[in-house]
Amino acid sequence: MSPSAGLQFYHPVAFWLGCLAITLGVLGHVPMFLHSVHMNYQMVGMPMDSNMLIGMGLIPFGLLLATYGLMPRLSSLRQSERSALQFHVADQLPLNKEHWTLVLVLLVAVVVDVMKPATLGFVMPGMKTEYEIDSKTAGTLALVALTGTTVGSVLWGIAADKFGRRAAILLSALMFIGTAICGAMPSFEWNLIMCFLMGMSAGGLLPITFTLMAETIPAAHRGWLLVALGGIGTAGGYLVAAGSAAVLEPMFSWRVLWLLGLPTGLLLIFLNRYMPESPRYLASQGLEQQARAVLARFGSDGQGHSHVVAEVQADSKKAGFQDLWQGPYAGLSIGLVLAGIAWGLVNFGFLLWLPVNLGELGLAKEASAIIAKSALMAVPAVFVVIWLYHSWSSIKTLLLFLWLTAFSLMAFVAFDFWQLYQPTALAVAIALLLVSASGVIAMLIPYAAEIYPVELRGAGSGLIAASSKFGGILGAGVGVLGWFEQLGYSALAIAIALVGAALELKRHGIETRGKTLEQLQQEVSSR
Repeated sequence: MSPSAGLQFYHPVAFWLGCLAITLGVLGHVPMFLHSVHMNYQMVGMPMDSNMLIGMGLIPFGLLLATYGLMPRLSSLRQSERSALQFHVADQLPLNKEHWTLVLVLLVAVVVDVMKPATLGFVMPGMKTEYEIDSKTAGTLALVALTGTTVGSVLWGIAADKFGRRAAILLSALMFIGTAICGAMPSFEWNLIMCFLMGMSAGGLLPITFTLMAETIPAAHRGWLLVALGGIGTAGGYLVAAGSAAVLEPMFSWRVLWLLGLPTGLLLIFLNRYMPESPRYLASQGLEQQARAVLARFGSDGQGHSHVVAEVQADSKKAGFQDLWQGPYAGLSIGLVLAGIAWGLVNFGFLLWLPVNLGELGLAKEASAIIAKSALMAVPAVFVVIWLYHSWSSIKTLLLFLWLTAFSLMAFVAFDFWQLYQPTALAVAIALLLVSASGVIAMLIPYAAEIYPVELRGAGSGLIAASSKFGGILGAGVGVLGWFEQLGYSALAIAIALVGAALELKRHGIETRGKTLEQLQQEVSSR
């Protein structure tokens, strides 16, 4: 890899041939999809033709080839000596064109990432009808997808620390392309397999985008941009998923929502030219020239002056995934993981079962209106979180929203205890829960991307992202067992978990606002 801006591939021919093979593999499934037009695109029970079988073989072959194209030789990584210097742009440097370009590209990545699992809710009705399965069987699709995102968040995070942030993002995009063949699978079982792989790619992309942004944006703007990336990207992903379902599904059935993985994944591959490798990662691998070349783009003030800072970094031992659970980072990891699990229980459990519970309380007609109004009230919460995180305090804002989420859950405990279910009071409580919970998830991964050191930042961000998905798996599991039917008890249990997370983070959390990543690393290490 040459030191020219951290944009070239280690083996470019292998990478682009791999991309071509994956794309051709997906396109090999399209003819059968088009042949089913007279059956309203229902492909259940159709035998796979030779094009589909060849395509299924091309996809893993292309993925392996592209992986080789992105990966540096392991021998060179082992032999490279870590630089004694760490590079970053000046803390108070205004955002220039290169910064905003990177922000927009990563925003597209988050929208695409969120859009993929968000389509689950839109494909399940059509899938149930075509495969003739019940709701419980169809629900396993969401459980399998969440399991994939959990595994993917951890594995891709570790890979990002070993092989680079850019490589991990591009590999996730390639898996997005490959799993587009979900839209042509003739059986529900094949959809489960592909949905797990799709979840792995989605789980890996999100935390790594935050990691790359945290390591590239000046400290003065890092916090609010990270939170804005999460909040706006998540809202945009759901909006694109809903819009695609409304426009395309009536014409091409539910299958087209999976096939969209091809153009959206290719879009991310096309945008790779605007997504350089993290300069901090390059420096950590001893690639000092490449780190300087990347920062030459981001350190300009528009007047021809460079504002790149080179600092002598403290010696640090080689770190691994186990270091997230020991030493100075143990308390932070425990607090953030507990918060992530609790959020997953709220979002994929308590809120998911809320319409059912309200219906059983005799509020079936009012349930949808109550939740819709509450969701509308929660939309501005993202901008409140961005302002507080940037202008007040990162850790205090996170703690505030954890406490607010616990408080709103306690309102449901009170409703259940006194059997008072007045629609207006319920609407306020649901709105507060949606506002506070959306605020928590908007900050959780960005905060993790700030507080972990460069050699653990990908793994740490991936761990916290995985914890929120694991909370979803836990929520889905106990939901089937009827736990959320006990409205008051389930709310109390989750509130206790949130309080535990808040107390742990109050003890071990640190303020990140306005501090460089190196200052944060030194502050945590000195504890």
